[in-house]
Amino acid sequence: MRQMVAARRPFRAGLRVKGYQGRTGVFEMTWARDGRELFRYGSSPRGAEAHIIWLRIGTHDILRRP
Repeated sequence: MRQMVAARRPFRAGLRVKGYQGRTGVFEMTWARDGRELFRYGSSPRGAEAHIIWLRIGTHDILRRP
């Protein structure tokens, strides 16, 4: 079971990744007290590897206007 969870969450737990409220398929990652980014998964050009599309990177302010 732990391997299945790790496969679905390719980020370490300390990065705090969660779904972004109100936007299906968009995720929020927190890496510092005021470090945020929004991203979504896309089709990988390398088959089964995760492919991330960064939407916004910055401070908490990026969450006000996604």
